[in-house]
Amino acid sequence: MAGTGSSTYEGFSAQERAAMKAHALDQKKAARRGSAAEKAAEAERDVLAKIAEMQESDRIMAERVHAVVTAHAPALAPKLWYGMPAYASDGKVVCFFQSAEKFKARYATLGFSDLAKLDEGPMWAAGFALTEVTPEVEARIAELVKRAT
Repeated sequence: MAGTGSSTYEGFSAQERAAMKAHALDQKKAARRGSAAEKAAEAERDVLAKIAEMQESDRIMAERVHAVVTAHAPALAPKLWYGMPAYASDGKVVCFFQSAEKFKARYATLGFSDLAKLDEGPMWAAGFALTEVTPEVEARIAELVKRAT
């Protein structure tokens, strides 16, 4: 398309490019793995390693989210998705944890894809800001992931 000179689009941000590169690497690693069990075990190790790399506040929340999701929605398989911890059903992401640091946001996010069965009428939340994971927040996450699957 010919530009008019008035466009302010400057391309993807450095964080967006890094996320796309991480996603491509995740896909390549997954393609090289052997059996389904080996792939699942390696995917979970990748998620735990990514969580371990996070800054302390995000890491603590991501560890708690991981524990709650794996305990209350065992049908969801951990995997990396654009370099973020995510939980999938049949290979398709249902929910994910986005650290605040990743996109320089003021809070971490627990997000849900359109596959999550969280529908409540004509409008419902698909993302939740997290500043800490309290017992009340853990209970809410458990309820959401159970409904999502």
